Amino acid sequence: MFHKIILVGNLGRDPEMRYTPNGQAVTSFPVAVNRTYNDSAGQQVKETIWIRISAWGKQAETCKQYLTKGRQVLVEGRLSPDRATGNPRTYTRPDGTTAASYEVVAETVRFLGGGPRQEGAATEPAEGQSAAPATSDEEIPF
Repeated sequence: MFHKIILVGNLGRDPEMRYTPNGQAVTSFPVAVNRTYNDSAGQQVKETIWIRISAWGKQAETCKQYLTKGRQVLVEGRLSPDRATGNPRTYTRPDGTTAASYEVVAETVRFLGGGPRQEGAATEPAEGQSAAPATSDEEIPF
């Protein structure tokens, strides 16, 4: 069996790094993934999903060193379920509603853009390295 998830989004806060008892580095950071679509009434809907990312080992150290809040990243990895249920982790919000939390264990993290998103800057994912220009939906081949 095999599964892989690919996300492009922006960091919601600076990464936090810690070490396991056996000395392995692990860095965690939230990524906001945005989607815009038109509903059945023709109204534009903007949707944001927050996903927790965990990077391990040397990649964890590199993420901690170079990533900052607002930075655009591409993450390839696998979903990490709640060990007890096999589903996303669920919790109760302060207002009493139930919510789910998704976590991805990163296999690859690619740094996109030149740093935190600037006001008025392009919001579409950039291809390649930090010097690459942003692309629009019409330019993406899939």
